[in-house]
Amino acid sequence: MRKNPTSILAIVCVLALLGIIYATMMPQGISKDDEALAEFSTERALNQVEIIAQKPHYVGSTNHELVANYLKLELNRIGLETSVQEGFTLNDKGLLVKSKNILARIKGTNNTKALLLLSHYDSAPHSFSKGASDDASGVATILEGVRAFLYSKHPQKNDIIILFSDAEELGLNGAALFVNKHPWAKDVGLVLNFEARGSSGPSYMLMETNKGNQALVQEFTKAKPSHPVSNSLMYSIYKMLPNDTDLTVFREQGNIQGFNFAFIDGHFNYHTQQDDVQHLNKTTLAHQGTYIMPLLKYFTNIDLNQTESTEDDVYFSAPFTFISYPFTWVMPMTLIAFGLLVLFIFVGKVKRIITFTEIFKGFVPLLGSIIIAGLVTFLGWKLILEIYPQYSDLLNGFTYNGHAYIGAFVTLSIAICFAFYHHFSEAKTTMNHFVAPLLLWIIINAFLANSLTGAGFLIIPVYFGILLFGIFVFTQHYSLGMNLLFSIPALAIVAPFIVMFPIGLGLKILYGSAVLTVLLFGLLLPIFGAFAKKGAWIVVFFITSIAFFIYAGYHSGYEYGKAKSNSLLYVYNADNNSAAWTTYDTNLDEWTKSYLGEKNQKAVGLNTLPLTSKYNTTFTYSAIAPVVDVPKPTIQFLRDSVIGNNRYLKIKITPNRKVNRYDIFANPKMTFYNFKANGVATSGEKTNRLEREGSKILCYYVVGNEPLEMEFYINKSSVFDMDLIESSFDLMSNPLLNVKPRENWMMPTPFVLNDAVMIQQKIKRYTPPVKPIETAPVVDSLAISKDSIKPAVTPE
Repeated sequence: MRKNPTSILAIVCVLALLGIIYATMMPQGISKDDEALAEFSTERALNQVEIIAQKPHYVGSTNHELVANYLKLELNRIGLETSVQEGFTLNDKGLLVKSKNILARIKGTNNTKALLLLSHYDSAPHSFSKGASDDASGVATILEGVRAFLYSKHPQKNDIIILFSDAEELGLNGAALFVNKHPWAKDVGLVLNFEARGSSGPSYMLMETNKGNQALVQEFTKAKPSHPVSNSLMYSIYKMLPNDTDLTVFREQGNIQGFNFAFIDGHFNYHTQQDDVQHLNKTTLAHQGTYIMPLLKYFTNIDLNQTESTEDDVYFSAPFTFISYPFTWVMPMTLIAFGLLVLFIFVGKVKRIITFTEIFKGFVPLLGSIIIAGLVTFLGWKLILEIYPQYSDLLNGFTYNGHAYIGAFVTLSIAICFAFYHHFSEAKTTMNHFVAPLLLWIIINAFLANSLTGAGFLIIPVYFGILLFGIFVFTQHYSLGMNLLFSIPALAIVAPFIVMFPIGLGLKILYGSAVLTVLLFGLLLPIFGAFAKKGAWIVVFFITSIAFFIYAGYHSGYEYGKAKSNSLLYVYNADNNSAAWTTYDTNLDEWTKSYLGEKNQKAVGLNTLPLTSKYNTTFTYSAIAPVVDVPKPTIQFLRDSVIGNNRYLKIKITPNRKVNRYDIFANPKMTFYNFKANGVATSGEKTNRLEREGSKILCYYVVGNEPLEMEFYINKSSVFDMDLIESSFDLMSNPLLNVKPRENWMMPTPFVLNDAVMIQQKIKRYTPPVKPIETAPVVDSLAISKDSIKPAVTPE
């Protein structure tokens, strides 16, 4: 095999192919405001986002009601009659809230089942999030999509239901209210849900089905969206995990399937104060538009009763195409690939081109690269967390400079690959050593065929590698052009996962990207293995990695727009009349230290009643706070009677200040039966016994200061032992506390109860203090007034 002097050209071509692959995942332009009225306009949708996301609009806030009214007006403006569904729901995690859904319906000419367009309009509480990406972008996508669809007068057989759901951020309660209580729910055949878990990047399509996906995959393909981004590996993993989108409620409680469309990059802005229109990527919003228009036109004109199936398909997107085939093909394709490889090996052996010795030697650089790259990345990230402890401030696990760290560890992994192949492989043995990664990929695919069948498409690039190997065996010839051509499937299918895994799962999974980089390098070995001067490329990629690390280190600090999250809460214990400042932070800053001090005193006793949070975050530090006169709630026992062996109770808790949340706890030894809160029982309960974990009973998000009423019965021998925490989200504006504003490079920590004034107390009957009995002052009988006794004789 002759030396290839075109290594620079090869690297440039690989980078160009990667650029094309990533560029074709999303539209590269945005549609302007002057776009034809029958077309989706990104600018018009963005105008909607700007209006909806002017201010935080979490459930219970004044702005929440303003946004609800605005959505009704906008639906009216495009000619639709709206309705409102309002009511309490209590989900299986104990989340109670009064939701307010906004609905409209467009009649079709020959309805089979209705197509439901879904997005939630509430923003995340606690963190001053304006909810531009999550989920004003989804609401705006539907408003603009429906407007353009109606203007186009496109034929429409099926009804279209528009649902702007409420309380998604709290516990999917608005979706549950619709699925279980609204008469239209039984008419729904398919749901398109537009969501966000970040502020940028491509929008991924994820299906939710109770059976198979085959029919949905086929219909999605026929709809021909211009930039589909999805694969069945995500589908298989998604089905294995507990999911928390509104569509999950439709699938689990209504047996209604559908599609999620969500973008996940820019995860550091998710649920934060930075989820504003300035951080929402316009191209990402345009990508949502490329989904809604073709799907709206297609699914309104097919029989939605035919979108269910029992079989699953493997599917994946590639530039300009969307490919699928049955799950049943996965194992046969793997076996055929193995058979082809064995055939070509023996042909090469007969032709004395391939030797078993060199094949086995090929595993040394491959496995060495995998082990070292994986270990270096795993330990390297641990070291980085020690050097930059502030990275733990971001609970979502992806830092502002996270993309630089992906680049650093990926290029370092490539340098490690070149180092191993420089020492253990020569250009003339490249195709012998190419057998090792092909065999390893076949083994991986055989494992996945049984455990994660949705990943079956990963055999596709292996086939191209085997074919390239076969061509070499039969012709003893290959060229850079041929190698690049056969590398396209590997780059198109595998490379996006290298970036997607740490973005979706956090930088803690970077070692997975490193291992995947080595495996991809193995599939590209006919290109890289032919490099005459691998040692030079070790230096190039190592220096590139160092440059990424330097860039990441330089951008490791905080600034406006890339803010440090911190937390502060005021906790008043009404039972012992004491108060404390507390925080969830591990790294205190100047602002939090001004309340918590420099000693970092542990938050002793404050975690006995665990508050609900996304990552089960607990308080870290606390300090004594001044006791201020925060009005306590009124607790009334409306019923307390014993019948037989049961004690029946009805308890009403009424706030005496503007509050936003109640957390109710009970001794784990207490067992509750027929539990209802504000008149509703737990959704989907199977017995009359309240199922719970630990001491938590419920979390009630308050709307309009409406009281909480709980009714239940317990065994009469049970010791009544319940607690409450009442919270208001007004720490920063409460005149009793005068908390100073954060610096502009700080923001409230998301995913936790934050910036709150809390009252903690036992739930017990109010006993008025006993007035002391007033009596006349007691006069000492031996007391003698001055000069009251006169001497009988005046002394001389």
